[in-house]
Amino acid sequence: MSKKIDSRRRGLVSAAALLAAAQFVAPRFADAQSNTSKRAALPPVKPGTHTSFASLKQIDAGLLNVGYAELGPGDGPAVILLHGWPYDIYSFVDVAPLLAARGYRVIVPYLRGYGSTRFLSADTMRNGQPTAIASDIVALMDALDIQQAVLAGFDWGARTADIIAVLWPQRCKALVSVSGYLIGNQQAGMMPLPPEAELQWWYQFYFATDRGRAGYQKYTHDFAKLIWKLASPKWKFDDATYERSAAAFTNPDHVDITIHNYRWRLGLAQGEAKYEPLEQRLVPAPAIGVPSITMEGDANGAPHPPPSAYAAKFTGKYEHRTITGGIGHNLPQEAPRAFAQAVIDVDRL
Repeated sequence: MSKKIDSRRRGLVSAAALLAAAQFVAPRFADAQSNTSKRAALPPVKPGTHTSFASLKQIDAGLLNVGYAELGPGDGPAVILLHGWPYDIYSFVDVAPLLAARGYRVIVPYLRGYGSTRFLSADTMRNGQPTAIASDIVALMDALDIQQAVLAGFDWGARTADIIAVLWPQRCKALVSVSGYLIGNQQAGMMPLPPEAELQWWYQFYFATDRGRAGYQKYTHDFAKLIWKLASPKWKFDDATYERSAAAFTNPDHVDITIHNYRWRLGLAQGEAKYEPLEQRLVPAPAIGVPSITMEGDANGAPHPPPSAYAAKFTGKYEHRTITGGIGHNLPQEAPRAFAQAVIDVDRL
């Protein structure tokens, strides 16, 4: 991947949304950079210190029986950590103990199509559209009797948290979002980007074909590993680290959910009518008003918008943090201390 292409990355949100945000960028981003909260510093932690969660739980929530890890006191303030594609709950294996030690009740769920999470009915559409995934997390909060939580995530997880912060702000106490504002819609997703930006989305176009679906079905393990390498080019993860997460991709719904998500973004697959009112509320790219910290790794090899393009979309208390040291797309696993610190700090904004 050339430096030229790398310098012209476009985000997971639409070009139109970024353009609209850019009209207000300069003053807002300057404010965000200077608005520093009081920090309760965490002890150093080496990525990979923890290799497992003590135990996993299952609970019926909405359309799913959700598999999740839970750490910390049951009566502590809730934090929900949300993973992306193609990753899993082990992205937070070092983050969760840091937060639990500070008294948080930490919930780390497998999204639909991952790990031990299963649909309760064989007849339910294997739908990967963003509002369906966000609805899953709200249903999980209801099942766990969590009225409000700090939501933190990256990739699909950050998009899910962003959506909840907009559609159900009363459930989101505060937000940590890697790569910032990731809310999009089908109409915007059909707008062409410059060729160099389109190149970074090669897998999205691959998934749009029958051959691509068959290829992902056949080579899920190797495909996901390639994405890890491209998205975090300086992260030297070992085989054991990858295999722990790769086990989550054997979920029987994983391929269907993945393919539907990317085809839906391009307008090549329909969603479900029951989510359409939620999707319509996202079309104007509404601002996020809850206290927020956005983050970016200095070596993120995945498509992502520059922080200046989305700063104006956060209208509440807000900070942005760029994490240096060769940190890629899987920021919580590559820089767990920085991610956990952001969760603690945003709770105090």
